[in-house]
Amino acid sequence: MAKVTFIQLNGDAVMVDAEFGQSVMEVAVNEGIENIIGECGGTMSCGTCHCYVDKDWLNKLDSPSELELAILEGSVEPNQFSRLSCQIRVSNALDGLIVSVPSAQF
Repeated sequence: MAKVTFIQLNGDAVMVDAEFGQSVMEVAVNEGIENIIGECGGTMSCGTCHCYVDKDWLNKLDSPSELELAILEGSVEPNQFSRLSCQIRVSNALDGLIVSVPSAQF
């Protein structure tokens, strides 16, 4: 198990347990984290799992694919920390990961 912390819009930090191999989107949806919707179920076709990865963790992730980057361009307020949470797999190396939720997904 790993810990993933979701920073909510009001600044509250919600730390949850995540099983290795789960996507961060699956963790968020299972834990009822607001503003991480995952409408397509993780098939990287909707962008409703957009999140912001804490700057200290961004370089620990695999680089986003061209498709992920294209989908992120259509997200609400994307920036250099934007990722699709369905493309981030929980691993031992990501124990303690911190992501922030966006203000909206559409």
